[in-house]
Amino acid sequence: MHHEALRNWVRQAEADAGERDDRPTSAETEELRRLRKEVAELRRANEILKAASAFLAQEIDPTRRKS
Repeated sequence: MHHEALRNWVRQAEADAGERDDRPTSAETEELRRLRKEVAELRRANEILKAASAFLAQEIDPTRRKS
């Protein structure tokens, strides 16, 4: 095992125990990961809704109807 890996594990354990405040706890890191994933999904959903809205607006607009 590399000594740097062990040192990182010890630091993380200290952060999780509340002994360090210079790095996020494992729970905070997991929450941040989950929130970033959720934001990405919401952005994708917004893009889909914008595209659908623009499409439907064109379909409803009588000045743009094809004859």
